[in-house]
Amino acid sequence: MEILDILIIGAGPIGLNCALEAEKHNLTYLIIEKGTIVNSLYNYPLYMRFFSTAEKLEIAEIPFISTAPKPGRQEALEYYQGITRQKNLNINLYETVLNVTKTNGVFHVQTSKSAYAAKNVIIATGFYDIPNMMNIPGEQLSKVKHYYTEPYPYAKQKIVVVGSSNSAVDAALETYRKGADVTMIIRHGEISKSVKYWVKPDIENRILEGSINAHFNSELVEITENSVIFKDENGNTQEIENDFVLAMTGYLPDFAFLTKIGIDLQGECLNPFYDPETMETNVPNLYLAGVVCGGKDTHLWFIENSRIHAEIIVRNIVSADT
Repeated sequence: MEILDILIIGAGPIGLNCALEAEKHNLTYLIIEKGTIVNSLYNYPLYMRFFSTAEKLEIAEIPFISTAPKPGRQEALEYYQGITRQKNLNINLYETVLNVTKTNGVFHVQTSKSAYAAKNVIIATGFYDIPNMMNIPGEQLSKVKHYYTEPYPYAKQKIVVVGSSNSAVDAALETYRKGADVTMIIRHGEISKSVKYWVKPDIENRILEGSINAHFNSELVEITENSVIFKDENGNTQEIENDFVLAMTGYLPDFAFLTKIGIDLQGECLNPFYDPETMETNVPNLYLAGVVCGGKDTHLWFIENSRIHAEIIVRNIVSADT
C-alpha cells in the first residue's frame, strides 16, 4: 500500500486549501469526503449570503470574483468546486472515514470503501453535520427540521423558529415573506449580536411591528403533532398551534470521532487539544484545520481566519522531514 505524505479528511474550503498547500510542496496527498465538494456549503440555505467579502473567502491566492459585495452560496460552490476541477485535486467523494489508527509511525485510515496509509493526517471536518439537539419530547417528529434550505414549503403554515442566530433570523424572515405565520422562541433577551449587520434591523423591526411574534427569555419544552409547548420569560407554560418547527439551534463537530482517534477534548466546550504554532494535536502528526478546532464554540473559526491553518500545518510537516 502506498504511504501518502498527507491524508486530509474533509473537502471543505480549508481541506481544499490543505491539498493545494501540499501540492505546492510536492507532497503526495488524498482528500476523503463523505459528501460532495464543500458539502457543508452545499447544504446551506439556498439564498444564504456570507458575512465575509469575496477576497476573505479566497484560498491559495486564487481570485474569487463576485458581482455582489457579499457572495452567496451558489457563487461559493462555483468557486470552490471550480478550483477542484481546475487543479484536478486528488479527492474521493461519498466515502466516509470510519477509523484512524497509528502503527509504527504510520496512520492507517479505514473508510466505507477502502483503506489507506499516510505519514500525516489532517482533520478538516468542520461542524455542520451534527445538529445540536434540544432533547425534548417530540423532537423526533417529522415536522421538526434542524436544517433549513428555502421558505417555499412553509407558505401558509404556522412556523416556530428556535434560536436567534443568523440561520434562525434568515429562516424567520424568509418564511414570513412567503406567507408563513412565524413565531420565534429565543432563550436570550435579544437577537444575537452576531447576526449580520444588514439583517439585524430587519428582524428587530418585524418583531417590533408584530409581523413576526417573538418570545424572549423563553424555552421550548415539548413538541406535539399540532402544537408546541414553551415556558415564557415569566416561567409560565404556553401552548400554541404549530405545523413546523425550524430548530436553528446550531451544529457540533463529531466529538465521538475525535475521541475515537485519540484527540483529547478539554473544558466545557470540548475544545480539541492542538498546538496553535503547528496545529498538531496530542497525537503526533495528526493535525486539525478549520472550524473543528473550536469545539462547541463554533463561532470562533471561519474560512477567513482559518485559511492560514493549511500553511502552518504543511510548513511543520516539511520542516519535520528536512
